[in-house]
Amino acid sequence: MTALLSKREPQQGEVRPLRTVRAWLKIRELNILSVLLLVGILISIFSPYFLTTNNLMGVFRSFSLIAIMSIGMMLVIITGGIDLSVGSVMGLSSLVTALAFQHGFGAWAAILAGLGVGLVVGSFNGFLITRIQLPPFIATLGTLSIGRGLMYIITKGVPVTPEVPDSFTFIGQGYIGFAPSPVIIMLLLTICFSVIMRGTRFGRHVYATGGNEMAARLSGVRTNRVKFSVYALSGLIASIAGVISFSRFVSAEPASGFGAELDVIAAAAIGGASLSGGAGSVEGAIIGAALAGIITNGVVLLNIDTYAQQTITGCVILIAVGIDIWRVRGKGR
Repeated sequence: MTALLSKREPQQGEVRPLRTVRAWLKIRELNILSVLLLVGILISIFSPYFLTTNNLMGVFRSFSLIAIMSIGMMLVIITGGIDLSVGSVMGLSSLVTALAFQHGFGAWAAILAGLGVGLVVGSFNGFLITRIQLPPFIATLGTLSIGRGLMYIITKGVPVTPEVPDSFTFIGQGYIGFAPSPVIIMLLLTICFSVIMRGTRFGRHVYATGGNEMAARLSGVRTNRVKFSVYALSGLIASIAGVISFSRFVSAEPASGFGAELDVIAAAAIGGASLSGGAGSVEGAIIGAALAGIITNGVVLLNIDTYAQQTITGCVILIAVGIDIWRVRGKGR
């Protein structure tokens, strides 16, 4: 018996590391982070400018707005929905903030006005989906068109560029240490919503609603309230990106945020969000946005045709979603 046990112990010692590796490979965020690091290494080999502080901070600043909006999108996708209106909400909140300054409001009042627009639009989406029972795709597609139309009606196609105080421009243009302010805001929101999704009842209810809405409802989860809340939060978070965008450029363009919803959905999909609901994380969305941002930066540094960016990003999305489907099928066996 002792001989047999002595033979088994080394085998168990050899199996445990393999189990550990397999467990790590099942973590979606780690998989995407590995791809992110690999892409970064490849770009740095061919371009000595990639790993410079100025370039990296520029990359972080450029994808920070998409990353911020992807947090709200991730919440919506986890419940099994979709929010196509985030780009319009970003642009509309930027415009309302600019108009508030133009009419003599102070910085705090202008910021609250911009955030209020996002909360109202997000709540309207939630109302259409939970009360009127419209499909999320149709409801948010409608608000996308309404928001975009309102921007052109209000501006007549002319950018709004009011005078703003330096304290406001710091939000989009300033630095805290060596890090741009939008990056700090992105990190704070990431930490906040990571804690909410992992350590609160609301977070558990969001996952339960997306995993199996009927079972969640039977177990006492108010699924309609959860879905209303995530759409309201998505609108509010998109409006934060809108305020930061106006602070950065000090100009509210009629086309601001146009097409941003596609980049946000791409970031969430790359980051491991399951479009069928029930799976995803805030950290994954941020990593997905970072990967897309680094690809964009690499295209510029390596003098690759800019039109290839969309093709490369599309390939990454297909690979990420394909891996996700393969993993889900593997679990079902």
